[in-house]
Amino acid sequence: MLGTQFTKGSPSWIDLGTPDTDVSAAFYSAVFGWTFHSAGPDAGGYGFFQQDGATVGALGPLTEEDARSAWTLYFQTPDADATAREAAGAGGTVRVAAFDVMEAGRMACLTDPAGAEFAVWQPGQVKGLERTSSPNTLLWAELHVADPESTLGFYRTLFGWRWSLMDAPGMTYQVISTAEGDQEDTSFGGAAALRNEGEVTRWVPYFMVADPDTASRTAQGGGGSVVMPAADVPDVGRIAWLADPFGAVFAVMKPSPRA
Repeated sequence: MLGTQFTKGSPSWIDLGTPDTDVSAAFYSAVFGWTFHSAGPDAGGYGFFQQDGATVGALGPLTEEDARSAWTLYFQTPDADATAREAAGAGGTVRVAAFDVMEAGRMACLTDPAGAEFAVWQPGQVKGLERTSSPNTLLWAELHVADPESTLGFYRTLFGWRWSLMDAPGMTYQVISTAEGDQEDTSFGGAAALRNEGEVTRWVPYFMVADPDTASRTAQGGGGSVVMPAADVPDVGRIAWLADPFGAVFAVMKPSPRA
């Protein structure tokens, strides 16, 4: 599971791009109990989702042309410029070249060869999220692409990721780990093949909740929708996929005690 001792290739940040920050902030406050705090007048509407004073995510207006509302996962890198060059050389796309985010750090926005968007974060004053893998925080990152094995090879070029096959009902599922340490202990996410025509290539963030059914009802009451109703996955937990009022997809999960 995710921690906050970030190493190369680990998810270290997550933010939401939205056409209406006020509506989105209210929605996620209702679902997860977060509070939203602006990053200040020079931040262009960007701000932080917090839980008891700890930053658990961020929110800002859409900035890329033709961008859709979505959550973006950031993976840690010691050199955002070098990682962007490596991504381009390995068949990916650099949507936004590396740039400094004031004194916080340096980032680049990328797309993998399969079309899944992500970003990289070179920490400065901001190392990353301050709380993960606890109730109402980021727990897992999941990649959905047509050919997981090939696409994971791209990420191995960038970050040195490792992966292993896990038995999962009705699918082939790869559990992803960072390059160093025990492979099980450093796992942070998974990859699965697209199963339905029209399914979108993307990264999906999972947030831990006490009750996915309650979270689903709260999301619907706040103008969101249920993409995949809550269901039990053996030895994993109870999972639901949801979308916020602007269509940004995310998942909620109550982990199994054996997970």
